[in-house]
Amino acid sequence: MSDASEHLTEEEEVIAPEPEDQSDDSSGDEAAGDTEMDFLRNLFSSSLGLGSADKVLDELTLEGVAEYIKSGKCENIICMVGAGISTSAGIPDFRSPGTGLYANLQKYKLPYPEAIFQIDYFKKHPEPFFALAKELYPGQFKPTLCHYFIKLLKDKGYLRRCYTQNIDTLERVAGLEGDDLIEAHGTFYTSHCVSFSCRQKYNLDWMRDKIFSEDIPRCDKCKSLVKPDIVFFGESLPVRFFTSMKMDFPRCDLLLIMGTSLQVQPFAGLVGRVSKSCPRLLINMEKAGQVSLHPNTKSPPPFPSVRDVDVAHISTCDDGCLAFAELLGWKAELEELVKQEHAKIDSLAEQEKAGESEGAAAEGSAAPEQEKE
Repeated sequence: MSDASEHLTEEEEVIAPEPEDQSDDSSGDEAAGDTEMDFLRNLFSSSLGLGSADKVLDELTLEGVAEYIKSGKCENIICMVGAGISTSAGIPDFRSPGTGLYANLQKYKLPYPEAIFQIDYFKKHPEPFFALAKELYPGQFKPTLCHYFIKLLKDKGYLRRCYTQNIDTLERVAGLEGDDLIEAHGTFYTSHCVSFSCRQKYNLDWMRDKIFSEDIPRCDKCKSLVKPDIVFFGESLPVRFFTSMKMDFPRCDLLLIMGTSLQVQPFAGLVGRVSKSCPRLLINMEKAGQVSLHPNTKSPPPFPSVRDVDVAHISTCDDGCLAFAELLGWKAELEELVKQEHAKIDSLAEQEKAGESEGAAAEGSAAPEQEKE
């Protein structure tokens, strides 16, 4: 499961399912203005030959980006990731025709697909969301090669931060920790009571037990609904998203964008927050973003755009990361990391399964003894 939201201010902006649903907030306008100005500056620089004298990339290819990293000039890499990095784990994205999540929600009898992630609808009809959550709940999927490539960036000291639209927690499972991550659209990792006067916090195990017992999760204290801390339409993005982006993006040496269509704001607007000399690499199944010179647009520049440091590598995220790792000399290390970590996950799953079987057997053997007494 991956990406969802709507409503905010300078510290809290809106997130929309499609560009036409985006917020009119001043913070959204500011992000859009930054993106447009970045596009226009680069357009005029390219047209008038006013580009930087220092060539950042020797060539606008994956090879050129790999050489840039190996040169020692790239110390702070920011990753921006979306649902496309989790599809090979078996988690559907949102908008792919026929296979995307929104295309397969008929069984829940929703008034429209996005209703399943709208807070007002959820409060009145929580059943569809929790039925879907059971199908896609964290812990049933393994991180992908792409997730472990990001972990490798961390281990080698390159990763400044990973900004994710995903709510599947697979970045955490792969080994990224709280400070490494900005979960822009929230997470299943924690949950809270929806009552403003209560807000009792619950952990992943508590919510999992409720969902898999097919109980609608309700607060132990006040009996209100309990919702995972994912950002629904109608809710604010985490404040940390806004505070961190102001610190991180001016220091970015490489922006690595993977598995996102760059259609959802304010997340998509982050691409315009790096310096004009900072390379931006997109690894995705298709080019992302849109060009529009309309003054009210919030669409980011596409990839590749007129900037002379943008690179688009069109492939699956896993294939792109594997090719990238090979160019960096990390391919064998990455493949071994995936193999070892998946083996650990399988081993833990087997141990849990064995423990559950032993528990069930113990309960079964205890029943006749109680009858004798």
